[in-house]
Amino acid sequence: MTVLLQIGRRPPEPAEGGRAAPAAGPPAACAEAKVFRSTQGAHLFVADGSRVYDLPEPVAARVERWTATPDASLPDLARELDLPLWSRPRIDGTPAEPPPLASLSLNVMQACNLSCGHCYADEGRFGGSARSMPRHTAHAAVDRLLAEAAPGADVVVGFMGGEPLLARDLVHDVVGYATRAGAAAGHPVRFSLTTNLTTVRPQDARLFAAHPFTVTVSLDGDRAGHDALRRAPGGASAYDRLRAGLEVLARHGRPRHLSARVSVTPHTGRLPDVLEHGIGLGFDEVGFAAVVSAPDPAYEITTRTFDGFLEQMVECGERALAELSAGRSYPFGNFLTAMQQLHRGTHRPYPCGAGAGYLSASAEGGLYACHRLVDDPAFAMGSVADGPDPQARRRHLAAGHVDRAEPCRSCWARYLCGGGCYHEVSRRGRPGCDYIRGWLAFCLRAYVELSQAAPEFFLPPPEPAATTAGATGLA
Repeated sequence: MTVLLQIGRRPPEPAEGGRAAPAAGPPAACAEAKVFRSTQGAHLFVADGSRVYDLPEPVAARVERWTATPDASLPDLARELDLPLWSRPRIDGTPAEPPPLASLSLNVMQACNLSCGHCYADEGRFGGSARSMPRHTAHAAVDRLLAEAAPGADVVVGFMGGEPLLARDLVHDVVGYATRAGAAAGHPVRFSLTTNLTTVRPQDARLFAAHPFTVTVSLDGDRAGHDALRRAPGGASAYDRLRAGLEVLARHGRPRHLSARVSVTPHTGRLPDVLEHGIGLGFDEVGFAAVVSAPDPAYEITTRTFDGFLEQMVECGERALAELSAGRSYPFGNFLTAMQQLHRGTHRPYPCGAGAGYLSASAEGGLYACHRLVDDPAFAMGSVADGPDPQARRRHLAAGHVDRAEPCRSCWARYLCGGGCYHEVSRRGRPGCDYIRGWLAFCLRAYVELSQAAPEFFLPPPEPAATTAGATGLA
C-alpha cells in the first residue's frame, strides 16, 4: 500500500541504546491508531509520534475492522498494509528525568479582591489564610530559577495569586531584579501574569509594555455573565472594573500578548457567544477551561454536563475553521493550540511541565508542582532556600506517566492529552475523558481541512525587522 500523505513533521529519532519496557503489556491496537474522516477523505492517526496519514477508503474500512480486534498490534498492521511506520516507539513507560528548571511562578499575593465560587485557589488562600510573599523570598526564588536553568536558556517568571496586582510594588520590584539578574547570568527573562484586571494602574500597563509580558485575564462572559460568577466588594460590577482595566492598557501600554481565559461552569453562558464577546474586547486570544474541581461543587462540570460542553466547543471550533480557512484571523485559543500541536507532531507522556521544567513558589517559599497545587503536601517539590527536591520530582514523573495510568494507556488520545491536569485528577479523577476524545477527534478533522484550505496558516511567522527595541529584548 502507498501512503498518500503524511501531515506534520516527523518526530526526532529516539536516542540509541534502547529504553525500558512499559510497566505493563502493550496497549491494544485501538489505543495505537484511529481512523477518522474529513472532507478530504479518510485518514489514519497514529498515537506514537502523532502522525496523520491519508488512506484510500477501502483500506480505511479495513483498518477500522482490524483495530477493533482485541489482540491486534500496531506492528502487525504496519507489516500487513506496508505502512511506513518507524520500528521503535517514541514513547514508552520510562519516566522522564527531571529537566533543568525553565519556569517558576511566584504566588506573590495569596489573597484576592473578588469572591468567586469557582476559584480553584479559594481566593488564593488554598484553604489557609491570606498572605503575601516577602521581597527577600521573591528575589531568592528568581535566583533559584536562574541557578537551576540550563546554561543560556530563556526563563519565565510568572506572577500568580489570588490577585497578584494587590502586590504590585513587589511585582514591579521583581521584574527589575529578574531582568538585571538574568542579564548578568546570561538568561533572557520573560514574564507572565494572571489577573482579574480590576485593579490595574497606568504604571502596571507601562511595565507590561516595557518588558516581554504575557498577561492572562480571567473573563466569564458579558456583564451579566461575568458579574454572576465574580462578586466584587460592596456590590460593584467586576465586569465594569475589567473593562476599565482594558482602557488603562489601551491608553498606557499593552503587553506583548493579552489573552482571556474563561473558566467554564454550569452557569456560564453559551460558549460561542462568550467567545465572540471576548474577541470583541480585543484580546489576542480567548480560551476555555472547564472547571472540574472547585471549592463549591455547584460550579463543577460533571460527566453529564461535559456533553453540552463538547457540543459548544465544536461549534466554536467550526467557526474558527471557517474563518481561518478563508484567510481571516480568529483567535480561539483552544483551536489554535490544537492546530499548532498537531502540526508539530506533539506527542508527550505528561499533560504539562508541572513538576518537570515548571514549579511554583508559595508565599512562604515552598516549591510545588504547579500554581494549582500550592500548599498541597502531596505535590511538594522542595523549597526556594534548598532548591527543587530531585527525588520528589522523579516520583511525580514516574507516577504521572500516561502509559502507567488507567484508563489512559488504553486511549488513542493519550499522547495529545497527557493524562489530564494533575490538580483535577487528584481531586476528581478523569470525568472529562469522553469530552477530550471528542474534541481531539474534531481537531484532527479540522487540521486536515485547514491544511488543505489555508496551508499558509502553518507557515512560521516572518522574522521581525531588527530595531533598537528588538536588540534590547523589549519589543
